[in-house]
Amino acid sequence: MNNKNIFPTIMCGGTGTRLWPLSRALYPKQFLSLVNDDSSLLQDTMSRLPERTAPPIFICNEEHRFLVAEQTRPYTDNATILLEPEGRNTAPALALAAIYALAENDEAMLLVLASDHVIKDDAAFKIAVTHAQVAAEEDNLVTFGIVPTHPETGYGYIKEGMKINDTSFKVDKFVEKPDVELAQEFLAAGTYLWNSGMFMFKAARYLEELEKYRPDILSACHEAMKNVQHDLDFVRPDKEAFLACPNESVDYAVMEKTDSAVVVPLDAGWSDVGSYSALWEITEHDKDQNVLKGDVIALESENCYMYTTDKLIATVGVNNLVIVNTPDAVLIADKNKVQDVKAIVQKLKAQKRTEATLHREVYRPWGKYDSIDHGERFQVKRITVKPGAKLSVQMHYHRAEHWIVVTGSALVLINEETKLLTENESIYIPIGAKHSLENPGKVPLELIEVQSGSYLGEDDIVRFEDKYGRAN
Repeated sequence: MNNKNIFPTIMCGGTGTRLWPLSRALYPKQFLSLVNDDSSLLQDTMSRLPERTAPPIFICNEEHRFLVAEQTRPYTDNATILLEPEGRNTAPALALAAIYALAENDEAMLLVLASDHVIKDDAAFKIAVTHAQVAAEEDNLVTFGIVPTHPETGYGYIKEGMKINDTSFKVDKFVEKPDVELAQEFLAAGTYLWNSGMFMFKAARYLEELEKYRPDILSACHEAMKNVQHDLDFVRPDKEAFLACPNESVDYAVMEKTDSAVVVPLDAGWSDVGSYSALWEITEHDKDQNVLKGDVIALESENCYMYTTDKLIATVGVNNLVIVNTPDAVLIADKNKVQDVKAIVQKLKAQKRTEATLHREVYRPWGKYDSIDHGERFQVKRITVKPGAKLSVQMHYHRAEHWIVVTGSALVLINEETKLLTENESIYIPIGAKHSLENPGKVPLELIEVQSGSYLGEDDIVRFEDKYGRAN
């Protein structure tokens, strides 16, 4: 098989609200190390790709673009990061990817994967991809159906139709999420598979079927791709044209309508990690069936998922609980009720609380900052700047800043004056002063920033220059 025509297309959207407070809108679950301590779910997806494929295409939004670039850099140096101007669901997103891939290779085939799934058996996954490639070469639109292990009510199902060969079937029909009784019937029948949301098809065939069933989506995507802008690692379709595109999933737009839908069964330890109960199921347990991450002491406690990023968690005599501690939030839930965690996020959003979207530690293309303390007219941050990185040249209308270097060296610009600071040195930036911060050294720069003023919001930044292309 020729893998050079395969463009792995990895969808990096989603906020993982059911995994709050670990997963948040600006740092969601696909970027977290939830299963393997040394790699995120996105990086695990990268590591299981077939060998010698075309450069991958990542589809994400503006807010996540630097996270995608940073996390995928160790795995590939020629990826395309396609930025959706606004979320319009999977049918338009894949149309953008297909149009882009065809411009690179007129025989392009998309292997469409989610960035936040777990697959334990990489070998079985790669074999299934080979089987899907055979079917896709014959102009079929292939979806991967997960061999069910229990009567799940949280997934849609795919019913197998006529057998094409030993490894694939025509799709008889797609079925919405069933109730428990119907799910049990599906499991007993042995001909129903979970809908994984993963696909493989020729880019040209997908666009042909999209033109047949949803020409409005295809037209808007073609218009958006006529005037793409290239910025660093990123490809930006035309925003105004794309906003005219309808919102539709690939299942509804194409897969449920086409007569070329084929399903390849996949039995590879798959999970979409859609909740803490799912995360508990796929993670190694101790003798009491607990999953313990971080500094945890559990006495006479069973069937629990406990995760802490800093403080000690200690339990006595509890059962079937989820306890998750982060620096700014604690979740305690019955493991049977974790699907409702998203309701907490909805309440936080309604109250306009930052815990819905931000962690206390916030990542930026230049590094990160941790909000250590704050009051009515002050805020204290611990800032880490990567070697060679530079914050934008900026100014603030409402706050002054005081920087104290802890480790490393800092090249500081204030108005027209540049100064080099080393450990234990400090500098003051008055309100309205044009300034920037750069790490000229070979080790991370760490400093303490004390902000003071009448307004301390992140939107009080006027950017004059930015090496990462961020708009003011």
